[in-house]
Amino acid sequence: MVTTTTRTATRTATRTDAAIQQDVLRELKWDSHVEETEVGVQVEHGVVTLVGHVGAYAKKLAAAEAAHRVAGVLDVANDLVVKIPGSGAKTDAELAESVRNALRWDAFVPEKKIHTTVSGAIVTLEGTVSTWAQREDAARVTGRLQGVSGVVNRIAVEGASVDAGGVKHAIEEALDRQAEREARRIEVSVHDGRVTLNGTVRSWSERRAVERAAGFAPGVRTMDSRLVIDPYS
Repeated sequence: MVTTTTRTATRTATRTDAAIQQDVLRELKWDSHVEETEVGVQVEHGVVTLVGHVGAYAKKLAAAEAAHRVAGVLDVANDLVVKIPGSGAKTDAELAESVRNALRWDAFVPEKKIHTTVSGAIVTLEGTVSTWAQREDAARVTGRLQGVSGVVNRIAVEGASVDAGGVKHAIEEALDRQAEREARRIEVSVHDGRVTLNGTVRSWSERRAVERAAGFAPGVRTMDSRLVIDPYS
């Protein structure tokens, strides 16, 4: 008797590029953050390329996230171009004010430690924060603003120095709690606050879960994620 797990694994292993393309298109249509008619999808050997124009940087990010959720997708090349419609266009000065307000109002971002430059609707974030999570939160709240066409994150993490072995142990404990079966397949190395992740995960969501777990560890200043997505492993 063939179990459900076996049937699922067999179905996933035999997925064609055409099947993946159709599922990505369906996922884009299902995701309310994305106008699927704006996005073209090409697939070759499990690598998805997104093409077309969207009206906000947040939609560009949402489209990539939607594609990554589809089983069988290995990588996504996000070639979407952000074109702000006339009704949503703001001057760089107006955008700079919106960015400052967004950073100020977010409870997890130390906005006084961050300064920004806005040029051509692209926001560059600079400054120093205490944790990797704060750095990521600053980029997240900025990227969701109407009128922003891109975000360059140059924020440095300057937390207190901690023992590399302690950071590695904290990350491994977090992976055991949060990433379930993936924890045993991830190799973590730490040197001077730089965390390197090696190993194989089965999906983009599992990769993101591992990266988030590592990013919350105290003492993490930079991260080099070399995790490989292999849905058939």
